[in-house]
Amino acid sequence: MTPNEYDISIIGGLGHVGLPFGVVLALCGFRVALYDLDLKKRTMVREGRMPFIEHGADELLPRLIADGALQVVDSLDEAACAQTIVVTIGTPLDEYQNPRLEPVFRLARELKAHLMPGQHVMLRSTVFPGTTRQLAKFLGDTGAEVSFCPERIVQGHAIRELRELPQIVSGIGPGTAERAAAIFRRMGVTTNTCLVEEAELAKLYLNAWRYIQFAAANQFYQIATDRGLDYAKIYDAMTTGYERGKALPKPGFAAGPCLLKDTMQLAAATPNGFQLGRAAALVNEGLPEFILRRLQRLGGALDMATVGILGMAFKADIDDTRDSLSFKLKKLLEFAGCRVLCSDEYATGDGWVTKEELVEQSNVVIIGTPHAAYAGMKVPQGTHVCDVWGILS
Repeated sequence: MTPNEYDISIIGGLGHVGLPFGVVLALCGFRVALYDLDLKKRTMVREGRMPFIEHGADELLPRLIADGALQVVDSLDEAACAQTIVVTIGTPLDEYQNPRLEPVFRLARELKAHLMPGQHVMLRSTVFPGTTRQLAKFLGDTGAEVSFCPERIVQGHAIRELRELPQIVSGIGPGTAERAAAIFRRMGVTTNTCLVEEAELAKLYLNAWRYIQFAAANQFYQIATDRGLDYAKIYDAMTTGYERGKALPKPGFAAGPCLLKDTMQLAAATPNGFQLGRAAALVNEGLPEFILRRLQRLGGALDMATVGILGMAFKADIDDTRDSLSFKLKKLLEFAGCRVLCSDEYATGDGWVTKEELVEQSNVVIIGTPHAAYAGMKVPQGTHVCDVWGILS
């Protein structure tokens, strides 16, 4: 095999970042290879089945697999046979909320043996500031070019947004950024070129800013609730007909695999520790404890109560439960002596029940995720409801 076997290969290509990107690239005429360690996902995608919810992909994937425009490969050797190799492995956090750089560089060590001069390695996921330049130095003797072009799509809507949102592009070495930009222009999107360090920070800033916005909403909610006031009415008063107020999100669990992680990466990269981001984490991660305390004050002891959590995914109308705060709430309730029932419209778990069973059996119902299916649900009279999101009202 040669680097011309495929136009583009995606490592981590069956995940929430890589697979939608591969689908859109194949739609735009690229020959795309997908490589992932997950054997179950390999089988599913080869059969034309999406392993997670991504609107619009269920119809496109079978056709692209059947046409051969999109292929699943079984080894890094095969994935390396592409003009451009897209890496969707980011920098996760360790148990101390510090970035772990070894996954990216472990992959780089494995990939290095396969690279040839003129190939293009594109980092697509969030990375710790400085990672792109360090990776370029590490791969320098291979003659491969390195770019950083961060994704910033909303999970579940990537197929549409990948062809609509402007793309931040950066690269190391003459012509690398332009080579990357040409890929996105073929997808029909505009590009914004900057230094790799600027692109790395732009990605982190966007997620940290969103996380801080959620923290402001959650702090406001807690202040109003502690005063016995209805925050939903306050929110309506602030935002109805007032454009400058509409940027404020509603309160709720700010979770998932990106917002907290990227905020903490920025904190780790900042000499003074990015105190605003750390304060946002205290507020957002503390919301489950606030809910527990409110229930204890309003309803007395929770010992022997049956509490149902409706929604275990980290956001509405998707099936991804990674880093969902519903699980943290579940542990806190169990520690307080409750029997906890869980339900979700899209995700499944051991012992989970239907939403109807949950509502019927629970003394307390908590909305963990505002799935559209919960809007307007009827809860039996006498059941205490905790609905931070306002989905039931």
